[in-house]
Amino acid sequence: MGLLVVATFVAVAEIGAKRVAPGRDDAGGRYEAIVGKLGDIARTPAVWAVSFVGITVLVGGSILLGVGSFGIPEGLAGTLVTVAYLTVGLLLVGFVFLGAYFATRSRGLGNAHGVAAGTLATGAAFLVLVTVQLLVGVVG
Repeated sequence: MGLLVVATFVAVAEIGAKRVAPGRDDAGGRYEAIVGKLGDIARTPAVWAVSFVGITVLVGGSILLGVGSFGIPEGLAGTLVTVAYLTVGLLLVGFVFLGAYFATRSRGLGNAHGVAAGTLATGAAFLVLVTVQLLVGVVG
């Protein structure tokens, strides 16, 4: 089964030609315009700065409200700390996945290869976390 997976991966990597649907030109139409505009927005440093400040305020505010004595009900305080943990966890998972994805894409491979590499890296990181949890007990 492992050899079959490797052979499939190699065959897909060799195909690699960019295909265009019949009856469509290379312009791409509305989809390409939307993707291009979103790409331009994502490459703007101001967007990254505002996102960083927003995420930092969200996580920091959740922790401060969750552990501080601000008259918040106990159930809500625990929920705020959980939201902060989930936000940090999602950022780490996104970092691992997107790092592997873009590293694969920058080497000339396609979207499917990038998604496969990102999934593999995220799964490997999760397995390492589970192993460390079973051996040492870091979480909880």
